[in-house]
Amino acid sequence: MEDLCGKPLDNELEQINRFTRRNLSKDEVYVFSVVLCDNEIDRDFERFSVESLKSLEKLFVGVTGIFDHNPESKNQNARIFSCRLENVKDKLTSDGQPYYRLCARAYMPISDSNRDFILELDSGIKKEVSVGCAVKKRICSICGGDIYDCKHIKGRKYGKKLCYATLDGVSDVYEWSFVAVPAQKGAGVIKSYKNGGKKLLDIEKRLQTGEEQTFTAEEVKAISEKIRTLTEKAHDGELYRRQLAEDVRKYAAVVFPEISGESLESVAENMTVEQLKEFRSAFEKKAMNVLPLKPQLFKENSTQKSNNTLYKNI
Repeated sequence: MEDLCGKPLDNELEQINRFTRRNLSKDEVYVFSVVLCDNEIDRDFERFSVESLKSLEKLFVGVTGIFDHNPESKNQNARIFSCRLENVKDKLTSDGQPYYRLCARAYMPISDSNRDFILELDSGIKKEVSVGCAVKKRICSICGGDIYDCKHIKGRKYGKKLCYATLDGVSDVYEWSFVAVPAQKGAGVIKSYKNGGKKLLDIEKRLQTGEEQTFTAEEVKAISEKIRTLTEKAHDGELYRRQLAEDVRKYAAVVFPEISGESLESVAENMTVEQLKEFRSAFEKKAMNVLPLKPQLFKENSTQKSNNTLYKNI
């Protein structure tokens, strides 16, 4: 890949002006080269297939570059105007496959606000990039199935063979971004899947091994969000269970007045939700038969609010 930075060539200026509202001159734009991603196994034990890189070669033309995957408009800094897949001769991936990388040419306007950024590019301070895209397949290197549906765990060796996921079937691209620590050593890539829940299944498989694990920032975010959701659901479920237990105790007290409230409460505490629902339905019917003239009593009691009750049985 030619690492030409600075003014665009004549044919490049023509390509750039396809994306501008007016034709810019060579003195108004700064161009540079960037390696977006490759087919090497990255730090997440994932790799792009060559077919995926071919798809990305077309999809990334015209895509905006930002900082740290923050999609705010103020973070937009450059745009890709050409992209090509390059086979680096005499270079192999870590597992012996021919090495391919996706190279892009990007431009930005020369202005007072980005002169420091251009200097950082020229001096090599701003260098590492990461891409955001969506893929349909994550193929296990061991069994050939979906990495989230099989029993194999990325990063582990089965015999002498390393388990990793090959990302295939690119369906969309979002952006490319300058980052401090990319996932890929040669460029950096952060992948985004259509089904985020499967990433959690992969994390769960890794945790079940009992071995020490290291998680990416994206995985930590997914775990935190899942814990938050489960905590909220557990809280709501506990409130619902308490209401069921209270209903069972209330109706049972009418049907079996000789049993103490403490005994009924103790029995209800050891029931499952399904058992509580079954007992509540049976005791409610019997209670209505015992007190046929006072059904409103139970409606009034069941709609009384407590500090924590979210569910009511009316």
